[in-house]
Amino acid sequence: MSDQPGLQVALRQEAPIPLAAEFACTPGEVLALVGPSGSGKTTILRSIAGAYRPRHGAVAINGETWFCSDDNIHLPPHRRAVGMVFQNYALFPHMTALQNIMTAMERLPPGDREAEARHLLQMVHLDGLEERRPTALSGGQQQRVAVARALARKPQALLLDEPFSAVDKATRQRLYREIADLRRALNMPIVLVTHDLDEAIMLADRMAVLHHGRTLQTGTPEEVTTRPLSPEVARLVNLRNVFDGTIAGHRKEGGAVIHWAGLVLETAQDVRLPPGTAVCWVIPDGFVVLHRRDRPSRGEHENPVTGMVESMLSIGQAAMLTMRPHHDARLPLHFSVPLHVARRNGLAPGVEVTVSLLAEGLHLMPAE
Repeated sequence: MSDQPGLQVALRQEAPIPLAAEFACTPGEVLALVGPSGSGKTTILRSIAGAYRPRHGAVAINGETWFCSDDNIHLPPHRRAVGMVFQNYALFPHMTALQNIMTAMERLPPGDREAEARHLLQMVHLDGLEERRPTALSGGQQQRVAVARALARKPQALLLDEPFSAVDKATRQRLYREIADLRRALNMPIVLVTHDLDEAIMLADRMAVLHHGRTLQTGTPEEVTTRPLSPEVARLVNLRNVFDGTIAGHRKEGGAVIHWAGLVLETAQDVRLPPGTAVCWVIPDGFVVLHRRDRPSRGEHENPVTGMVESMLSIGQAAMLTMRPHHDARLPLHFSVPLHVARRNGLAPGVEVTVSLLAEGLHLMPAE
């Protein structure tokens, strides 16, 4: 592995837990590992921390090797400068918040530990609660004690394993803001494991999409959620408009033309594939634009698709719609609009509707 600053991970094994994961995380960056249950996210964190030893691969940080199967290097957890926050916080119930943090300060002289622990509690906005035991703290406060304890180890990397799953939604929103503020003060790689895609998009600079222990794609949240590398990635990041198509030709101004079940669509993506090539394509619902009845919409003449509204679900101030296109009712198209727009246009099941699929958002992928 290179001696570049930051965390570098490459793990491989066939069994007992399949792994084919490779990624890097630079100082000050938040990298989210996302994927369904059983995709290897927690195993990867444990491999970084030293609690699990894969068959092959390497883990290094800032040029220091923590694990290398080729060189038979495997530092035990206590020799790795890593802070870890668990899903259940793992606080000692008989200790105060201050004492919980001081347990992670074995590298500091005993006389310096209390002052540093108080400083860390202040950093996570818990000053004044030093003497409270975990049972006297809310879920959000316990989580912040766990973060402070992880930082007490003076880590070179911070690992967060589903850290927000045990708190309610309102507390979670506050913790998001606090973690966002905290990461700006910490010049270290932060690896976040989460099953919540919205959480990853909100907090992470980059995402690594995992499935069965394999890294399928790494990129910014925008790249991964609008330009997935494969239909598998598209489905894992909850993109529902995934379809088969065929290259029909290329536009003079750049971009491909595809056939979709008899309909011709244009995309701005410049792919040089010969006509007749089978592809998959995806369009995030943000690029599906409703043709409004009260005035023409942006891109009204761009890839128009007409169909019948099959269902409409109101979630807060958004209307989630499914339409069955007239050209092939077997290919449902999903999109959303503000609820007031749906009401103004009289949208309801059974109503005919036309949408445009914006060429800039229509993304081509290799056929499955």
